[in-house]
Amino acid sequence: MKINVSIIGLGLMGGSLGLALKRNQNVHITGFDNSYGAMQEAYRRGIIDTIAASIQKVGEEADVIIFATPVNTTVRLLQEVPNWPLKDNVIISDTGSTKGPIMEAARQLQQKGITFIGGHPMTGSHKSGVSAARAHLFENAYYILTPAPQVKKEQIGRMEELLMPTKGKLVVLNAKEHDRMTAIVSHFPHLVASSLVGLLAEQQEENPFVKELAAGGFRDLTRIASADPIMWRDITIQNKEELLNQLDRWTEEMSRIRQMLQDNDPAYIQDYFNDAKVYRDELPITAKGALYTTYDLHVDVPDHPGVISEITKILADECISITNIRIVETRTDVFGILVISFQTPSDRKKAQIALSEETDYSSHIL
Repeated sequence: MKINVSIIGLGLMGGSLGLALKRNQNVHITGFDNSYGAMQEAYRRGIIDTIAASIQKVGEEADVIIFATPVNTTVRLLQEVPNWPLKDNVIISDTGSTKGPIMEAARQLQQKGITFIGGHPMTGSHKSGVSAARAHLFENAYYILTPAPQVKKEQIGRMEELLMPTKGKLVVLNAKEHDRMTAIVSHFPHLVASSLVGLLAEQQEENPFVKELAAGGFRDLTRIASADPIMWRDITIQNKEELLNQLDRWTEEMSRIRQMLQDNDPAYIQDYFNDAKVYRDELPITAKGALYTTYDLHVDVPDHPGVISEITKILADECISITNIRIVETRTDVFGILVISFQTPSDRKKAQIALSEETDYSSHIL
């Protein structure tokens, strides 16, 4: 039976979702975007089957409508949805990274008998726009669904079945749980990373060489601070209460660390770092989490001309694609002087095996 899906917003997320859903040959996708160029590219690439004449037209034949737009835009558009022509059994969803504001905006839909199931695919890319869309973007990533309490299991099942071709790991949570957990592992760490960069910037004038020393582990530690500031402005505003809660906990933790430094007890300090190491080393390295990340391999290489081309040739011979490669000069807390980034953990593992067969190279997954 043909399933009609409408996707509003044809950027990286909407475009990738279209490609993934079309693995099911029974899915017909209608797309809409404010950029006509994006719609044309999506149609040309086979991401969508039909270009919607207007945003109001996307719902006429749709069994499922998915908003792949920024959260603020989704909230605004959800207020308009009751005025659109819709099928009786339509399911509406989204891809927003904070669920509280969206679920609140969707309450009026539930009151009118329209089913809304929030969604958040926890994945991303270093590229943006429909041109960066890839069908494999969601593979092995958590895809969170946040249905309202009154949504029937049968409707959640319909949504889960539709999303199966994404090959994501589908999990059902309530919106508050989602926002609290993403605050812990994604939103608050971004604030911390940005604050560390700000602290470094403040002290550069009195310590000019500190910027050079930051080229190693500090740069990797604060990588997420390079993300889109507009997107993170919105996330910070939308998840303010959970972030304030995490800040209170962080302040308490910093007070304990301050006391630890004042007490200067070697055994306690070692236990503190050991506990952190043990827990961190137990974190999964083969799955995508809430933070977008590349999959890095740290490679020890001999210092001789042409060594980088030798390594890239080994990877090319194995048909392994890389997203980035960089030399790390400051190595106090980093193994290896060459960091190679891959799109998937399987690519990283294949690269590690390929390089291990060369006696000159050893590699580490941190």
